[in-house]
Parts: sequence; structure tokens; C-alpha cells
Amino acid sequence: MQVILLERVAKLGQMGEVVDVKSGYARNYLLPQKKALTASEANIAQFEAQKAQLEARNLETKKEAESLGEKLDGQQFIVIRSASDAGALYGSVTPRDAAEAATADGFSVDKKQIVLLKPIKDLGVHDVHVQLHPEVDVVIQLNVARSEEEAELQASGKSIQELAAEAEAEAEFEIAELFDDIGAAASDDDDVAEAVEADEETTEE
Repeated sequence: MQVILLERVAKLGQMGEVVDVKSGYARNYLLPQKKALTASEANIAQFEAQKAQLEARNLETKKEAESLGEKLDGQQFIVIRSASDAGALYGSVTPRDAAEAATADGFSVDKKQIVLLKPIKDLGVHDVHVQLHPEVDVVIQLNVARSEEEAELQASGKSIQELAAEAEAEAEFEIAELFDDIGAAASDDDDVAEAVEADEETTEE
């Protein structure tokens, strides 16, 4: 099926190009999203008549997207989720979650602009693409953690595995210290017992 593009579409072409696409892709995505028109003579003539207006509007929205992109690019947003000790999430982080996290921090981002190549199913810091405009793509980070404190540690560069190893080492150290204390106390008891025995022997003499 041939369509004429009303804006740049990644991997397809630039505004004004007539391209061949699968009919399902055109009907379910390009046409309803107003990214293209069927390439009939009437529609091509209509595009040519509106081309200057469409290009001006595209330039304006691109400038707005670039302005937002400069502020948004590289930002990190915290998403709190429940997860197992191994770091696997109970569920996954969706484009809606990413958009809501960015919006909560004052950035106007729609879930349709979030590009997740695969679902986020683990704790950690994940890179996520945001398509603000057909020609403006930025990268944000989602810091997925079980608590604000854990998010801060992850932001400093520590992975969930490192945090778990540190917690385990700390617990082992505390247990070792506890046994040392018990051993020391037992040793003190032995010393007291020996002293008492020595006193008794001296008294008997």
C-alpha cells in the first residue's frame, strides 16, 4: 500500500515522500496517528497545497521539542517498585510509569513518546529513549528501586548485587562479632571460675 508521509517517520522516510508500507501498518498506525495519507492523486494534491503550512508547523514543534530535549536529556527519575532479594521486579516498568515519573518531576512527557526496546523487569538504572518529535530523540534514566534510600545508592553507581553482597557481609560481620563477644564472655567466666578454685585451694591449705 502506498502512502504519503505528513512527517518524518523513522525507517520509512521524510515528510512528503510516497512510500510502500503494509496495509495493516498504514490502517492501524500511520493513518489514525495522522502521520500519513493514502497516496491517491487527491491526497497528493492536498499535501502539495498544504506543504508550506505543514513544514512550518513541523519546524515549530521541532523547536519546542529541542528546547524540552535539552532539559530532559540525561535526567534520572526514580521509580519505586517491589522486587525479590535477587532484584527481579514483581511485574514490570511500563512506558506509562516512565512518563508519569518524568511528569511528576515537571517534564511534559506522554507515554506514547517513551520507547522501551524491552520491558524493564529488574532493579537498577536503565536507559530509556524518549521520542519528543520525529527528529528529536533524547535518553533519560529510570532508577528502579525498592526505596528512596536504595535509589540513592544505585544513583551513586552501586548495583543491586553489590548492595546485597554488602548487606550480607555486614550481617556476617555482626554474627562473627556476636560469637566473639560470647567467646570473650565465656573466657571471662572461665577466668572467674579458675580464680574461685585457686582461692578455695589457698583457703584449704
